[in-house]
Amino acid sequence: MNETIKETWETYALSWKVKTLQEKQDFFEKCLDRNCHYSSPIINTKGWDALSAHMLDFHQKVPGGYFETTYFQEHNNRSIARWNLLNGDDVVLGDGISYCEYNDDGKLKTMAGFFEIG
Repeated sequence: MNETIKETWETYALSWKVKTLQEKQDFFEKCLDRNCHYSSPIINTKGWDALSAHMLDFHQKVPGGYFETTYFQEHNNRSIARWNLLNGDDVVLGDGISYCEYNDDGKLKTMAGFFEIG
């Protein structure tokens, strides 16, 4: 397994946990293509600004919320990850799967999250 790809994924997952725009931008520098595309059952975003806004809104809805990877597999600049969504008290609120694609520099360019809404 390419550790760089997994490290990139984990950095991205951690970017959901940090609370300020500046912290998010610092994480994005390490792991995201500037024109990244994020999609889920509830939103479609393109670029850092739209993703940051969505993440900040996420923290309004799930204070202290973050994601914990439970399974990761990658090949050919693509990955899948299973994860749990936890709240600020470390209680699991749900789970899901993400499919990702990485650019030639190893940064995420496409992130698609799959999870139940409810």
